[in-house]
Amino acid sequence: MSKHPTSKPPVWFWIVSVLALLWNLMGVMNYLGTAFMKEAIMAEMTAEQVSLMENTPAWVTAAFAIAVWFGAAGCIGLLLRKKWAKSALGMSLIGVLVQTGYGFFMTNASEVYGQTEAVIIPAMVIIIGVFLVFFARLAERRTWIS
Repeated sequence: MSKHPTSKPPVWFWIVSVLALLWNLMGVMNYLGTAFMKEAIMAEMTAEQVSLMENTPAWVTAAFAIAVWFGAAGCIGLLLRKKWAKSALGMSLIGVLVQTGYGFFMTNASEVYGQTEAVIIPAMVIIIGVFLVFFARLAERRTWIS
């Protein structure tokens, strides 16, 4: 059995994969900013926002890291036409769900950040994460990745 994809992906596969990688790289930059530029970010926040950020458990930060790094890796896997991209994007989605679940159900983030930042953007991240898992499944079924 061949280890190479048997079907040539359409142009839209490449467009979606590149856009998905760019999306996930924005997440990586957000994570890196949060992890390594915390003081600069907190200087622009309200006292309530700083308190929420400082009290974020390590497991939520780990979920954030899993979400962005596995998401970026999964998108690179799509571009390399590798079957493992589906698993990486699945892990990313789990990280997203854990992180956003914490924000939705265990904090007062919607009061502190407002609806757009605490509800709408995380909901959009979940939708894109689900889409990317289904996109990878489609790519596998159509043998664009193997």
